[in-house]
Amino acid sequence: MDIFDAVASRYSCRAFLPTPVPEAIVRDILARASRAPSAGNMQPWRIYAIAGARVEALKALLAPRMNELPKAEGGDYRIYPDPTEEPYRTRRFSVGEMLYQSIGVPRADKPARYRQYARNFQFFGAPVGLFFALDRSFGVAQWADIGGLLQTVMLLARGHRLHTCPQQAWVSWHRTMRTFLDLPDNLMIYSGLALGYADAAAPINSWRSPREPVDVFASFSGFER
Repeated sequence: MDIFDAVASRYSCRAFLPTPVPEAIVRDILARASRAPSAGNMQPWRIYAIAGARVEALKALLAPRMNELPKAEGGDYRIYPDPTEEPYRTRRFSVGEMLYQSIGVPRADKPARYRQYARNFQFFGAPVGLFFALDRSFGVAQWADIGGLLQTVMLLARGHRLHTCPQQAWVSWHRTMRTFLDLPDNLMIYSGLALGYADAAAPINSWRSPREPVDVFASFSGFER
């Protein structure tokens, strides 16, 4: 798969097959992803990969606590600005509607929406969970670096015919995850990532979030035509 196909076919997969992913493949993806750029070559990331019994243990640990959602333990950082201004509010609202429409959950059915949200903490059935951590002292440049690493991991996963779902939702269990992963005090979870083989028949995987035309977000000057 070339890079153009990898970018075009990547999406946030929310239903996975239980097919195991070999450790060798996960190691290959992470080793290659380490070539992602970082300011001053700081490589400001720490990755925790879990599978098998560890994934099941984490799901079992959180299962009795789903009634605490959506707030759970709060978070080490705010994912969205408050308030969220336009056009960002509408984009976020619209993609949420597309997700729930794909599984027949109306806006008024908040319990069903929370149940779907809770599937984040089962990795949407994926056999592998990755957690991306960084030092609390790091600034915006290092946060950008870890975002670039995440994207690189997701595109390399497509090279292995795997799919992914980045999950910042995991920050809402930051205290539990600190204990579960035995995080040093200086590290914080930036994002989780579900990794596995997509369930192509699942309705929730049937839609794609829209993107704005390039002229909406980019300007061009000085080019020869």
